[in-house]
Amino acid sequence: MFVDEAVIRVKAGDGGAGCVSFRREKFIPKGGPDGGDGGNGGDVVFVADVNKNTLLDFSGRHHWKAKRGEAGMGKKMHGPSGQDLVISVPPGTLVYDTDHDTLLADLDKPEKRVVIARGGKGGKGNWHFKSSTNQTPRFAEPGTEGQERNLRLELKLIADVGLVGMPNAGKSTLLSVVSAARPKIADYPFTTLDPQLGIVELSGHRRMVFADIPGLIEGAQHGAGLGHAFLRHIERTKIIVHLLDLYPPDGSNPADNYRKIRGELESFSPELAHKRELVAANKMDLATDDEPINALMTELPDKEIFAISGATRQGVESLLETVWRLLREDSESMGEPGPSAS
Repeated sequence: MFVDEAVIRVKAGDGGAGCVSFRREKFIPKGGPDGGDGGNGGDVVFVADVNKNTLLDFSGRHHWKAKRGEAGMGKKMHGPSGQDLVISVPPGTLVYDTDHDTLLADLDKPEKRVVIARGGKGGKGNWHFKSSTNQTPRFAEPGTEGQERNLRLELKLIADVGLVGMPNAGKSTLLSVVSAARPKIADYPFTTLDPQLGIVELSGHRRMVFADIPGLIEGAQHGAGLGHAFLRHIERTKIIVHLLDLYPPDGSNPADNYRKIRGELESFSPELAHKRELVAANKMDLATDDEPINALMTELPDKEIFAISGATRQGVESLLETVWRLLREDSESMGEPGPSAS
């Protein structure tokens, strides 16, 4: 089950109280104060774990609490500190404080660790408060409370390339033939109900991560179809591959379908709409002549269009090589690590 949003409450551990104690040993009748300090409360720490790909762990558990620190003891013994609560989340998770509507952390890299709630400090024992005028202090500090936060977790999958298009445009088929991913494929709309990730391997040990986003339809911004629920997962991508069905089952115009999806992208996020885009005209294996692809190129003259067939792999290698080249160019221009290669 794919879950990409969750609302939880976290509580860091409270600090332990300081101890009020006096030294009592034979032949030392007035040994003085020796109460130890309380232990610190445990922190709440979020870690990006590559073995996680959904927020399902949070769907049945809404309260997460770290251990509190133990109280101090006599003989100046420090109370044990509470153990940190380490919470594993998928890479790409955003952590928001809902009370203040602020972004606390973006766990955008594997193994990244962020302290979300600080544990309370342990209180000082009474030996800290002795003085020439108060040689037998009978008080100690209580521990401070750990931080408590109401959080909203939002997952944005981390991928190099996002596949978008109308339902049944062939996105799942394309992903299945270029990667080891096995999304559901069928001849009816909305067979893909959750985003799917696939690692595309090219010669020379080159790798790219593709994300297949469930099909959009006109009116998604108003909740039609699956709505905009999954578009956040391509906000991190560097390139969008817009897949068009050259032979839509409903007889619609592929160019008009392109414009409809572009309108939905622009309504969701202007930044997303301005990402670099490649257009792939799919299902060329059904073509008996060049009329459909030529008509599409005429209607979209400013777009570089790749004629492909996900079923037969026609034109797929050329598309993948172009995607790789553009990813490398973008990474070099931004001074960032590009798609992996060995």
